[in-house]
Amino acid sequence: MDVEQLSIFIENKSGRLAEVTGILSNAGINIRALYLADTADFGILRLIVNDTEKAKNVLRFNGFTVEKTKVVAIEVPDRPGGLSGILNIIKDEGINVEYMYAFVEKSGENAIVIFRFDDTEKAVNVLKKSGVKIIQGEEISSL
Repeated sequence: MDVEQLSIFIENKSGRLAEVTGILSNAGINIRALYLADTADFGILRLIVNDTEKAKNVLRFNGFTVEKTKVVAIEVPDRPGGLSGILNIIKDEGINVEYMYAFVEKSGENAIVIFRFDDTEKAVNVLKKSGVKIIQGEEISSL
């Protein structure tokens, strides 16, 4: 379950996203997954990268506000109903999904879904008991 995500707070103006990705590129950091949410004034860029500490440090050095968060990555069958089945397991236990985003593995057989739950420990226990594969942080980094 030890998947670390970075949340970077960026101004909602032209070029800021390119600046973040350029800084990471120049530092040799590979982005594995991303999610961008915005408001009128700022955005929150959520990233999973191959070197979380290095990315956090280089972004902070360049003036960005960066927070590290633990999230849960699970393997979901990449077929109709795959995600629905997982969400029904969560719903039946009364667990709230705060946010989520997904990407598909190179093989195309499974998707990886990143979750932030209101009760992470309970969610992980429920998912494991239901036979859902929880992806470890080092697995995400090696994709």
